[in-house]
Order: sequence, then C-alpha cells, then structure tokens
Amino acid sequence: MAGYMRLRQICLVAPQLEPVISDIAGIMGLNECYRDGNVAKYGLVNALLPVDTILLEVVAPFQPGTAAGRFIDKNGGRGGYMAIFCCDDPDAWGKRANDMGVRTANVITHAPYHGVQLHPRDCRAAFIEFNHTDGSDDVLGTYPPAGPDWQKSIRKDVTLALTDVEMESPDPEVLAAHWGKIIGVSVSTGASGEPVLKLPNASFRFVSGPADLMSGLTFRVANVAKVLDAAKARGCKVVGDGFDLCGVRFSLVA
Repeated sequence: MAGYMRLRQICLVAPQLEPVISDIAGIMGLNECYRDGNVAKYGLVNALLPVDTILLEVVAPFQPGTAAGRFIDKNGGRGGYMAIFCCDDPDAWGKRANDMGVRTANVITHAPYHGVQLHPRDCRAAFIEFNHTDGSDDVLGTYPPAGPDWQKSIRKDVTLALTDVEMESPDPEVLAAHWGKIIGVSVSTGASGEPVLKLPNASFRFVSGPADLMSGLTFRVANVAKVLDAAKARGCKVVGDGFDLCGVRFSLVA
C-alpha cells in the first residue's frame, strides 16, 4: 500500500501512570497490552491500551528534565501529548514537514519499526509522529511499540472505537490548515461548521479555545450511561456525555 495516512496512536501524559491507567481501563473497558522499556531512555514509563486498531498510550516521567515533564508544567496538566500516524514513508513525510519549517525532534528505529517525531513547538498543540513497520501495512499486523501480541488485548464489549480527536486553538482555522499541510489532509467542514481533518479511521476537529492543545477524545461506546457511571465511581468530573481524565475530555457517543 502506498500513499496512506492513518491515525495509529494517541499519547497522553500524566505525572504518574497510576491511577490513570487503571482508571482508563476500568472506565472504558480496555485491556492494557504492553509497557515499552524503550521509552526509559527518555526518562519515561508508559502503558498502551488498544481501542480497536488505534492505540491509546499514557506516558509518565520518572526523572526530572524530561520533555513530557516540561509539557505537563507548561500546560498545567492539560492536553494530549502526541498524535502518531502510520504512513507509507515516515522519512518523506518528515522531509516534507522540514520543508515547511517544522523541525524533526527525534528519529526512532527499532527494526522493523521506523518513526520520525516532529518538534511540538513547530507543530503547535502536540507532537506529531510518522511511523511505518516494514512488511506490515495491515492495521491488525505487527506493531512493535504495542508489543508482540497487542491484538489479543482488543475488547469491544464497552468501547467500540476512538472516532475523533479535538484540538483547541485561539485560531482553529489556522491550526487546522497547519496540521492538514503537515499530514497531507485537506481541511473540510464539520457538522457545527468547525474545520475538520478526516483520515480513514478517525477525524481531527478544531475548536476555539485559549491555547493550542489537544483537548479531547471522542469514543463510540456500547452504553453511554454505564461508562459515565463508571467514571463517576472513580471520581472523574462528569459533565454531559463526557468526563475529564488525564488532561483531556473523554466524550462518549452511542
């Protein structure tokens, strides 16, 4: 497959993994599939939970001076940390971003996986990463960052899919155009008139807010009321059909 771009992973950041990972798993009915020791070199620990074929990751710093720790301090704990896309050629997409003035922050190669991370200051709102796993364009195929058997952890009895990522900005149209140019997706218009970037497996919605940040995730679930009850039971702030956890709003649709 050539010329494709899909959402592969959303990464959130927390001061500690617990109780955040247990809360997300318990509320959303998700299974943890992997903890990747490779992130220790960045002063981080992590855990991943599959939401169908999209991975939801939480990272937490275990030492001072990490990029994730600075992100928490800068945003006061608000906002998602990284949007990770699988594509045909991470290096080509990275060079395309470089030509726009968006710097490369990090290149990761753990064969058969190769990833290019872009600088969050240039992306605005969050890190963007492009990655590819050689010989596995299948969305249910090998994906080393999620572990050797991540597919076995997929549950669909409570949460069915991650459908939308909400991005806030004082100028959402400009941020949408910027992200659209980086990931090669044209800006369209959502149901409420907001700018949207539509990928094959999820959409990014851009709304007005005081700062550039990844502000929310929308999940399709089997029973909205039951998930909200589970969130209340774990002490989350529930408003309407959603709740706040790990710096973002978890919005629910049936």
